Amino acid sequence: MDQLLAMRSFARVVEAGSFTRAADSLDMPIATVSKQVQELEAHLGVRLLQRTTRRVTVTPEGEDYYAKSTRILRDLEDIDASFSVARGRPRGSLRIDVGGSTACDVLIPLLPEFAARYPEIRIDLGVSDRSVDLIADNVDCVIRGGPLDSASLVARHLGDAPLITCATPGYLKQYGTPAYPDELKNGHRLVSYVFSQTGRAVPFRFERDGEKTEIKVEHRIGVNESNAHLAACLAGLGIVQTFGYAAQAPINDGTLVEILKPWRPAPYPFHVVYPQTRHVTHRLRVFIDWLVEAFPARLAWAPKR
Repeated sequence: MDQLLAMRSFARVVEAGSFTRAADSLDMPIATVSKQVQELEAHLGVRLLQRTTRRVTVTPEGEDYYAKSTRILRDLEDIDASFSVARGRPRGSLRIDVGGSTACDVLIPLLPEFAARYPEIRIDLGVSDRSVDLIADNVDCVIRGGPLDSASLVARHLGDAPLITCATPGYLKQYGTPAYPDELKNGHRLVSYVFSQTGRAVPFRFERDGEKTEIKVEHRIGVNESNAHLAACLAGLGIVQTFGYAAQAPINDGTLVEILKPWRPAPYPFHVVYPQTRHVTHRLRVFIDWLVEAFPARLAWAPKR
């Protein structure tokens, strides 16, 4: 038995909550992961996991072994990292998750500079507007907008993105240009961003001179992915509220028109987030420091005059 490999397999099963997800994240066959955990249990003489057809649960002995073995695994990572730090070359892979428009309009255009600076770090980029479980999905960090809702996560602020309301010139010619937010309730067609987990539409938000307004009307179309949300607006289906960085190019070339400019809501905060329990490797640390340095300028929005 390769005890170190068995420890890593066991830890991933605990974190992922299933042998299937653990095997996927380790890029190993399920049978191999299962065999390694069985051999580890036989070696220790205790049951670490309770298996049923539907779920895997950790025994009290398994919880104790997980806590102690993960400390050893982290110490080994520290040893490896110390040598790469000494050589000045952080290396290895990072799994990053980011929303659709943030990936396309902000992060990916920046990545060539990161790749040139740290050529021995491999990025596995997951692009989705759906929230991920950082532990179960074995993700090193996520980049997300909005308020933080978990005390178990560590976050660093990456900047704030302006939110703008816009439509195509053709739409505005047909339906008119609203001068006040309340006019959206009268005959206008809204394209709402809809949370994929709940199906709840995000209300249109406006703010002026400290006065905040929310418009909650039945949308004509709801979209649960940020790039497709903007595409629906570009197709002339209605009015959207979106990030300035996503709409900057079509507004600059006249494909879209910003409306209700005096009523722009407060900018939307963005953070890079990782679990408190996740060991911060040297490669993750340099990636986060680079994000803090590079991200704010891409989030900012300066339309052409």
